Amino acid sequence: MIQQLKITQIRNLISASLQPSPSINVLYGFNGSGKTSVLEAIHLLGVARSFRTSRIKPVINRESDICTVFGRLGMSSGTIPIGVSRNLMDESLQIRVSGENLKSTSELARLLPLQVINPDTFRLLEGSPKLRRHFIDWGVFHVKHQDFFPIWKRMQKALKQRNSLLRHGRINGSELSSWNIEFEKAAKAIDQLRSDYIQKLIPVFKEVLSELSDMDDLTIQYYRGWDKDRDLKEVLESGLTRDIQSGYTHAGPQRADLRVRIGRGSAVDVLSRGQLKLVVCALKLAQGFLYKEIQGKQCVFLVDDLPSELDTINRQKLCRLFQKMKCQTFITCVEKEALENCWLPETEVKLFHVKHGQVELDDNPGQQSIRRAESLEIVHE
Repeated sequence: MIQQLKITQIRNLISASLQPSPSINVLYGFNGSGKTSVLEAIHLLGVARSFRTSRIKPVINRESDICTVFGRLGMSSGTIPIGVSRNLMDESLQIRVSGENLKSTSELARLLPLQVINPDTFRLLEGSPKLRRHFIDWGVFHVKHQDFFPIWKRMQKALKQRNSLLRHGRINGSELSSWNIEFEKAAKAIDQLRSDYIQKLIPVFKEVLSELSDMDDLTIQYYRGWDKDRDLKEVLESGLTRDIQSGYTHAGPQRADLRVRIGRGSAVDVLSRGQLKLVVCALKLAQGFLYKEIQGKQCVFLVDDLPSELDTINRQKLCRLFQKMKCQTFITCVEKEALENCWLPETEVKLFHVKHGQVELDDNPGQQSIRRAESLEIVHE
C-alpha cells in the first residue's frame, strides 16, 4: 500500500505530492491535465518502466533529463521508502529501497504488485498470445516467485542458445543436445507452475465474472505451447527440420496461450465489445483476489479512464468489486460526477483534482460527487 507519493519531472508533472487513501483514490481533470501520468509514475515506482511506452524519453519532462518517483510503502514489517530514478542522457536506472541500491527490477515488482486496467488492457483477449502469457506469468511470479523466476530465466537462456544454433546451422554434435535437455527440463517446470496457477484462478474468475455479467458458458483453457498428449522431447525431435528452416523453436512454453471460449467458439468472435471488456476486468480482478488469498497481501490497481470504458451499471459493479477486495485503487476520470453513486458508505474515497500538472486534494467534493448508493439496486445485464 502506498502511503506517500512524490513525483518529479514525469511528463507535465513537474513536482507533485499526495498522500493517498488506503482504499479508493479518484483523480479527475480534463484530458491532458496529468491524471494518467500519476498512474504512470506509480507504475514506474513498481516496475521501473511505463505502461504507456517502452521508451523513457516521452516519460521525462521535456525540460529535464531525469525523472524521479519516491514512495513510502506500508508493509506488515513497517514503512519502506522506495525511490526510482531514470536518466535520459545515459538511459540509466537507479532503484533505492530503504537507503540501499537495488539492481533487480523483479525484487521491486514483488514489493509493489500492480494491476493495470486501461484501454490497452482490453487487448488481452484480442491481441497476441504474448499478452496472455504475460498475464499468466504475472500471477505465477507473484505467488510462486522463488520457484518461477529462476526457472523462467533458465528457460529463456536455453531457448536463446537453441535458436542461435538453429539459425547458424550448428545442429551436429552435443551442443544442441545439451541445450535441448536444459530447455525441456525448464519448460516442463514452467508448464507445471502455470497449469497449477490457472487451475486456482479459474474458480475465482468465474465467481468474479458472475458478479459482472451472466456468461455461464464462458470457459478459459490453458494451452501449454505443445501437444498435451506428447512429450516435449518428442515434439522437438519431430519438429527439428521445421525449426532449422525457420531458425527458431516452434514448440515450448514460449508459445503458451490462454484460450477464452463461449461454448465451442472463441469469445473474441462471439462476445460484444462491452462483454469482452467485462471478461478482461474479471480476469484482472480475479488475479487480485487470488493474490490476496494465497499471499495475504493486496495488489494496487491502476484504472485509467474507467467511465469511458464501461457504462454506468457496469461501472458500479466494478467499483463494488474493488471495495470487496479492499485493495488500494487509483481511478482516473474527466468529471468526478461520473463515479457518483458507486461507493458504499464505509469506503474511504479521496478525490484529487489534477489540473495543468498540479495534483490537489479535493477537500470539498460536494454532496453530488460523494453521494453513496445504499438503496441503488444493481442488476446483471
